[in-house]
Amino acid sequence: MLTTAQSAAHPKPVRINGFAVRLAESTDELDAAQELRYEIFYRQMGASPSPEMAARGRDFDRYDEICDHLLVLDESDPDAPPKIVGTYRLLRRSVALNHGGFYSADEYDLSSIKTYPGEILELGRSCVDAAYRGRAIMQLLWKGIADYVVTHDIGLMFGCASFHGNDPADVAGYLSYLHHFHLAPERCRPVALPERYCSMDLIAKDDINPVRALAKLPPLVKGYLRLNGFVGDGAVIDHQFNTVDICMLVEMKQVSEKYYRHYIGTTTPAGLN
Repeated sequence: MLTTAQSAAHPKPVRINGFAVRLAESTDELDAAQELRYEIFYRQMGASPSPEMAARGRDFDRYDEICDHLLVLDESDPDAPPKIVGTYRLLRRSVALNHGGFYSADEYDLSSIKTYPGEILELGRSCVDAAYRGRAIMQLLWKGIADYVVTHDIGLMFGCASFHGNDPADVAGYLSYLHHFHLAPERCRPVALPERYCSMDLIAKDDINPVRALAKLPPLVKGYLRLNGFVGDGAVIDHQFNTVDICMLVEMKQVSEKYYRHYIGTTTPAGLN
């Protein structure tokens, strides 16, 4: 079993159409998730691994030991072991405070959300096996996150989403659209650290077609926006991962009952109103 700071209370596994959605239950499963992350981030997307990562063929850091790891497993072949085809890393404030803080604090000033009332959740390291890409697997990951949010009474969730490449000018349309139409309220707005801050206000609001910009956004970013999510102030270039990062956040009280019914099969829980 994983020896982490996880709590005993966890959402029950969900099985849908040959797939299972649940948290990692062993070090072998964590290792398989790290192998998938390495394949996607380093081999396919051009991130730069440390020598130890390259030797092991795994993406890992110190946060893996304290996080919960959400998995989507393909269980459709009864003659083959389940295969991990999607993963998301989850870190609650109640755990982070006792283990050095949040991963995103290396890029963003999180002061405005670290004081948010109730439990908060950082999401990260999201990836899906290339052979399984499409809306279905991301929907299953969001289903798992929704169950986790209810189980742990999460009031706000946040995390970095990324655009491939390390030049903000190449994604100026996306960044500007998010800045002008989805900027988080000041009371809970993360701000990129001064030494890493890249303006997202690159194109005038009047020059943006919001319908077209929204349609072309990466699925992960659109997933946050469908939940009435916001974006922080400023983008950050991550040279290791060859990405331009933005900080996305969702206040659970802003999520519509439509999406609670879709992902959880019920209306908004009383504790999240």
